[in-house]
Amino acid sequence: MALDRPERYHTQGPCRFEVLNMLTVSSRTHPGAVRPMNEDAVLWDPELSLLAVADGMGGHNAGEVASRLTIDTVRMFLQKSAADLDCTWPFGVNPTWSFATNRLVTAVKLANRRVFRDSEERAEYTGMGTTLVAALLQDTRVTFASVGDSRIYAVHADRLEQLSRDDSWVMLLSKESGLAPSAFEKHPMRHVLTSVVGARPDLELAVEEFDVAAGQTLMLCTDGLYTALSEAAICAMLSEQRDLDRAAEALIQAALDTHCTDNVSVLLARYTPDAAEAVG
Repeated sequence: MALDRPERYHTQGPCRFEVLNMLTVSSRTHPGAVRPMNEDAVLWDPELSLLAVADGMGGHNAGEVASRLTIDTVRMFLQKSAADLDCTWPFGVNPTWSFATNRLVTAVKLANRRVFRDSEERAEYTGMGTTLVAALLQDTRVTFASVGDSRIYAVHADRLEQLSRDDSWVMLLSKESGLAPSAFEKHPMRHVLTSVVGARPDLELAVEEFDVAAGQTLMLCTDGLYTALSEAAICAMLSEQRDLDRAAEALIQAALDTHCTDNVSVLLARYTPDAAEAVG
């Protein structure tokens, strides 16, 4: 299967450090301490102001295929809908949603359909799927979607604010019981996800929007990062290291130092209205 892998698309090693559209962005992804293959995928598309992180799963190399295919499909529809307002909207348009929300919902649903179709048609890809967290920036408005347990956080001076909600068995139990998710840390089904891209022919997802503040940093990551490091440790490292390139490197290294067994990826994006300030 031939997949487009442009320069700004990263599956291994550091992301090129860029400033565009008032965003300073840096990312890292690593296979982890024991896994031979990295099934995570990370994307920063400056032309679309698109940030995305995916964590693939499945036998053989199917997880890598699912994460790459999902991010490629999302990017392609967002490109098409940005350039052609008369493009086909296969799932319809909700007039109560913003244009960005309609674009992102359609892009993720198309990715789900494509991953599911390939998993049905090719035996070696049976059962593949992927998590996804993706965000679009327009001026100060951030529109984001998440499926599975990859996350987006807003970074504050003394804490991390998780903006996405995990599609997991733990979150389902937490909602039904009224107990905090930490109460289920040792539950035998704590790693089970209730929704991923590609598992079913149809996908329901929530998309949310918020305004980003000047100087604020957003963090997108896979569970390999936040299960290896506490939120306090992550926040401390981000506070100590203002340079995003060095911060991303430090976060990945800290996760590796815990001998994490999972792939680990992080994407950091800082909104700075004054581009000169972002570079300096």
